[in-house]
Amino acid sequence: FPSRSQKPDFSVLVPKNVPAFAQTIKEQKVVVDELSNLKKNRKVYRQQPNSNIFFLVDRTEALSQCKNTLDQLKKAHQELENSEKTKVKK
Repeated sequence: FPSRSQKPDFSVLVPKNVPAFAQTIKEQKVVVDELSNLKKNRKVYRQQPNSNIFFLVDRTEALSQCKNTLDQLKKAHQELENSEKTKVKK
């Protein structure tokens, strides 16, 4: 997860077609569900991009960031579906 001063780059998460987008959203829902059901004393680690290095992160902050990611993915998915519908109508 990026530091508080950085905004996450969702462009790497955004597939270019609707079916792949739906799969990405399902995967993110699983991550949110898993983090939501962790016991309070469990540790959460984040993998650095393009690396095999993991860093300990705050569980509640990780959950919050994953929920935000899921919300943004859903919003982008809806926009993509709407643009697909608009293309079909033309």
